[in-house]
Amino acid sequence: MATDDIPLDDKAKRMRDLLSSFYYPYHGSSPKAHSNYENLDSINSASFDPEHYMNLLVQKSNLEELLRKHVEMAAEIKNLDTDLQMLVYENYNKFISATDAIKWMKSNIVGMEANMEQLLDKIMSVQSRSDRVNTSLFEKREHIEKLHRTRNLLRKVQFIYDLPARLAKCIKSEAYADAVKFYIGAMPIFKAYGDSSFQDCKRASEDAIIIILKNLQGKLFSDSESIQARAEAAVLLKQLDFPVDSLQAKLLEKLERSLGDLQLKTNEIVNVLREPNDPSKQGKGFDSIPGIGHEVSVHGFAEAIRAYRVIFPDSESQLIKLAQNLVIKHFEITEQRVKRRISSTNFLGALRAIWDDVLLMDGVLSEAALSNFSLEVAHATVKKYVASTFTYLLQDISDALLKVKVSPKEAAEEHPLQVALEASKKTVLQGSMDVLLDFRQLLDDELGLLVKLRAFIIDWVQEGFQDFFKSLDGCFLLLSGRKNSSSQDQGFSEGALGEKVLAGLVLVLAQLSVFIEQTAIPRISEEIAVSFSSGGARGHENGRVFVSGEICQLFQLGGEKLLHHYINIRTRRVSTLLRKRFTTPNWVKHKEPREVHMFVDLFLQELKAVDSEVKQILPEGLLRKHQRSDSNGSTNSSRSNALLDDKMSRSNTQKARSQLLETHLAKLFKQKVEIFTKVEYTQESVETTIVKLCLKSLQEYVRLQTFNRSGFQQIQLDIHFLRTLLKENIEAEEAIDFLLDEVIVAASERCLDPIPLEPPILDKLVQVKLAKSKGT
Repeated sequence: MATDDIPLDDKAKRMRDLLSSFYYPYHGSSPKAHSNYENLDSINSASFDPEHYMNLLVQKSNLEELLRKHVEMAAEIKNLDTDLQMLVYENYNKFISATDAIKWMKSNIVGMEANMEQLLDKIMSVQSRSDRVNTSLFEKREHIEKLHRTRNLLRKVQFIYDLPARLAKCIKSEAYADAVKFYIGAMPIFKAYGDSSFQDCKRASEDAIIIILKNLQGKLFSDSESIQARAEAAVLLKQLDFPVDSLQAKLLEKLERSLGDLQLKTNEIVNVLREPNDPSKQGKGFDSIPGIGHEVSVHGFAEAIRAYRVIFPDSESQLIKLAQNLVIKHFEITEQRVKRRISSTNFLGALRAIWDDVLLMDGVLSEAALSNFSLEVAHATVKKYVASTFTYLLQDISDALLKVKVSPKEAAEEHPLQVALEASKKTVLQGSMDVLLDFRQLLDDELGLLVKLRAFIIDWVQEGFQDFFKSLDGCFLLLSGRKNSSSQDQGFSEGALGEKVLAGLVLVLAQLSVFIEQTAIPRISEEIAVSFSSGGARGHENGRVFVSGEICQLFQLGGEKLLHHYINIRTRRVSTLLRKRFTTPNWVKHKEPREVHMFVDLFLQELKAVDSEVKQILPEGLLRKHQRSDSNGSTNSSRSNALLDDKMSRSNTQKARSQLLETHLAKLFKQKVEIFTKVEYTQESVETTIVKLCLKSLQEYVRLQTFNRSGFQQIQLDIHFLRTLLKENIEAEEAIDFLLDEVIVAASERCLDPIPLEPPILDKLVQVKLAKSKGT
């Protein structure tokens, strides 16, 4: 019984170790690696204690957990049995396969030993025959090899004797590369036997080499030779142990001169783009025949740099500087063309040509990193192109505005203000759309240089439009005369407007500001939002560069200022006329009035000019009725007019003075009229405001004078004529009547003897003036 139990225990132990090695990978490793796993309550460890594990499990678990643990362990035991069975089956199949392979090898190796012995006998037979052949031919082979060495030596001797003649032929045909190769090949013999056997040949060869050295030096410094030929001459001189390093400075100077010639050719190519409207020069951009010549020149320059790197390994820094200078000069030429205005197509062509040169030079001189260097230079060039595009657009708008005609006859027939306004609107809107289209071409182009600058271009476009509209607002102020011309703005107005600013131009600027605010800015903002809003270098956290609300507010305020400035210009002209009218005569000694004064005609001419200008520019609109505020339930303004007419019908001084007192009393109780209202962008509003301001100025000038009876009657006659004509053209009758009455009252207050003319006399003089005006 005891003897039967021992093998069963060993078998169980082996099975347990097998399962442990399969399911527990740390088993059999170093104690330090699995010391944390070998404890008494770990079921997978070698030192597992069942009793300790059960006691610990009973202490920590209740009945339900023990039952669940029982079910889990039963399932694990069943799975282990299944896996063990599969493991046995798999190993059994492998054992069977190995047994079959061993049997096959035994069956095939039985006759191999006899074949190997037979092969060995044949090899030994071949080896013995080969030894007999080598022994019989040994003496003849030695003789043949000796003759071959002698033949080679004779060839070398013959080559040495023929070398001077060969060198002379090479000099005659300028095959200096072959001559150098022949001489270098003969150098070992000359060093060994040149002072004895081949002394004459050596001397003659050295004389020929001296001639070759002189010719190579002359070729090296000849301006008529190409860069490649000079580089080849330098290589040959270096092979002849000539001190080429001493020529490095001169050669690099030659290369720099060739760079200057290359830049001149580039200038010629750019000059082709200066007349885009010339049919004979259209298409001659960087893709035409001059562009091909430029490409060949740059390729030759690149090959020269490649040769120079071989000749002068320590000249890398100087070559890098030359390559960078080439790139810088290309961009400087492009910037010069940008200053003279260049289309986006030609600008892209220039950038493509530069980028092709950069890639070509990068392949030859990768240490220069011209791609990154050109990106830094192109950053400034493209930014200047964007800025110059906005500058030219601003100049186009200014030129369109400065085409306003001055002649009144032309103004009446051709409507120059309207033409200038429409042209300016088209220039602003269509010009901005064209600019955006040009910039869009830069963004859509897949040129490596522009791809890296896309984010910056987006920011430059937005920033450019922001600055453009601010500059445009400043240009409007400059053209209107509200801002003194600075050095950078003199181009907008110098020699264009003269000493005085055209009032019509100011009105055009005001209406154009409204158009920019209401139409142009929303359209441009929409296009920017579609094509230039994402991917900027500033990032979303810094906000947008182009703020349309700020620009709209700027032009809204600017338009209002320009409209008021137009009104002030027209009012100042009338004020100048009034000042001359009231300061020239002596009103105390004024003669009896016989007709309406000439200043009334001049005043009406100014109003006619205003009417012509506003009808060309401003739309029609409903005039806002003047609001009135009643005071103590008094009667309407007809009472004031009735009192005034009654006053003028009296003939003696006492009654006139009594009526003056009544007029003042009526003025206290009559309804208040709103004289100055907000100016709107309509014909009626502007005309009415100008007339009100002029009449107010007239009232103030009247208050500064002292009149006799005739002077007062002259003012009465002029005002009566104005009242008749202004009612026909001005909508705000109540305000105009009020201001005209104020002028009469002010004249009566400043009159020494305020006796008015009789109404029939007034009407007769007015009719005479009207008939005379119609006759002319």
